[in-house]
Amino acid sequence: MTSEKSVEQRLLASAQKQKREQEAISALKEYYAEKARIDANTTRLRALRLAKEAADAKTAAEQPVEVKKPARRAKPARSQTPA
Repeated sequence: MTSEKSVEQRLLASAQKQKREQEAISALKEYYAEKARIDANTTRLRALRLAKEAADAKTAAEQPVEVKKPARRAKPARSQTPA
C-alpha cells in the first residue's frame, strides 16, 4: 500500500506542479498584456501632448507681439497758494 500511496502522491504533486506552472504562465501573460496596454496609452498621451504643445507654439508665433508704451507719469498739480 505504501507504494500505491507514494505513486498517488507523486502524481498529485506532479499535477499540482503543472497547475502552478500554468498559473504562472497565465499571470505573466496578464502582466505583459497590462504593460503593453499602459505603454500604448502612454505613447498615445505623449503624442497628444506634443501635438498640443506644437499647436500652442505655432499659435504663439503667429500672434503679433504687443509692445506696451510705458505709462506717462502725471505731472504734479501746481499748488494754488498765493505766493
